[in-house]
This record gives sequence, C-alpha cells and structure tokens, in this order.
Amino acid sequence: MKKFISLTLVALIALVAFSGCGSKGGTVSTDGSTSMENVIGALKEAFEKENSGVTVTYNPTGSGTGITAVLEGRCDIGLSSRSLKEEEKAEGLTETTLALDGIAIIVNPSNPVSDLSLENIAKIYKGEITNWKDVGGNDGEIVLIGREAGSGTRDGFESITDTEDECKYRQELTSTGDVITTVSGNPNAIGYASLASVKDTVKVLSVDGVSPSEATVQDGSYKVQRPFVLVTKTGAELSETAQSFMDYITSSEVSDIISAAGAVPVK
Repeated sequence: MKKFISLTLVALIALVAFSGCGSKGGTVSTDGSTSMENVIGALKEAFEKENSGVTVTYNPTGSGTGITAVLEGRCDIGLSSRSLKEEEKAEGLTETTLALDGIAIIVNPSNPVSDLSLENIAKIYKGEITNWKDVGGNDGEIVLIGREAGSGTRDGFESITDTEDECKYRQELTSTGDVITTVSGNPNAIGYASLASVKDTVKVLSVDGVSPSEATVQDGSYKVQRPFVLVTKTGAELSETAQSFMDYITSSEVSDIISAAGAVPVK
C-alpha cells in the first residue's frame, strides 16, 4: 500500500511538473515599441499558425519600457525601434536587428507641401521656422506633434535631425497611432511616424526629394530611417519556444511577411 501511494505521488509530481513546463514553453512574451505592432503582429500570426498550441503575446508599451522589461525579466523578447545605447548593452542586453523602418514625415492631406529638406525639418522642430508659408505652404502656424520621451521613434527622429532636447512640441503622444490620428485632424500639424504604420488619413512627405519606400530605405537614399530591434539578455538562454520564435522571425523565410507588414527586411 505504501509503495502504491509513493508511486502515485511520484506520478502526480511528474504530471504537475510536465504540465507546468508545457504551459511555460508554449508562450512567448514580447514587450515594447508601438511602431513594431504591424510587423510583430504578422510574424506572430504566421508563427502561431505553424506551431499549434503556441501563444505569442505583444504588449505595446514603447521602446524604453520594453527594454526595461527585458532587464527586469518581465518578458522574453523586448522590441525597440532604435538601437540600444552603449549603457544599455553594458547592463547586459543584446540587440538583433529584425528589419529597417523609414520614419515618415507626415502632414494633413490638405497641406500643399509635398517635400521638405532635412535641414528645414530640423528648423521646424526647433522652432526656427514657425509658419507653413515659409516652406511653400499656406499661411498658418506649424503645429508640432511628436512622441513622448523614451519613444524609439522620437529618439530615432531627433538623432537623425540633430534636434535632441531642442524640439518645441505642441503635443507629445504615447503611440504611433495617436500621432497619425492627431495629424489627420489638424490642417497645420506635422508629425513623424513609422512608415510601417502610416495610413491614408495622412500625407507622407518626401525628404530632400526622396520618398520613403522599401527600396529607398534599403539603399539608404531615404535619410530618416532606423532599425527595428529585438532585445534579449546577454548570455541568458530563452525558453525553447521563445528561441524557436526568435529563430523563425530572424530567418530569411519571413522576408515577404516583413515586407507585407510595411517594414524592410535586413539583407
């Protein structure tokens, strides 16, 4: 009788342990950039379709928060729409470039301006050019829309335009979608947003005569671009399922999925 109870107890413990591993191994958690929503959503859907019973979660909190979530062990893979800073790498983080993304300069569809130089974009955001008529538009005060501090899109935009800590924002919004919605509703607004997320509710400007596209981002002729980065802990092993997801989304076989989602695959 004692032997039977012992065997039963061992079997139950093994069953519980197996169930726990299966549940944990069947979920991959990602956290971070709102700009990467379309790309991660498409890759998640394709991976789940090929791996029955696996769930990939996405928490759109912004690049900075996603990076912190990896450091604190609150997710498997962080999503950042900017490269890691040296101090973040020193804290024990590794970046893997998933794709490239153009940062689109967007205005209201009624705005007659169709092209701006990188220099004038910087002057507009620093408050040195304040009226649309000074860059070929209508007479009206330029309303500057941007992202909140910690946003990868903001960091990328300000680094490229050399406007760090100098932008005179009217509004600082917490998601790419909010920027697009705000610009679409204000005829004098200008903003920036991930090319992968832009909708036809706004007008995308060319920069120095070059329109953002997969080809111009890939060849570097469109200057306002940044990487979409996957963030993991240096030297730490991912779960088997998370590693499978990581291997899948960084493989050449998903290039078409990334392109269809509006981003540019890394060659």
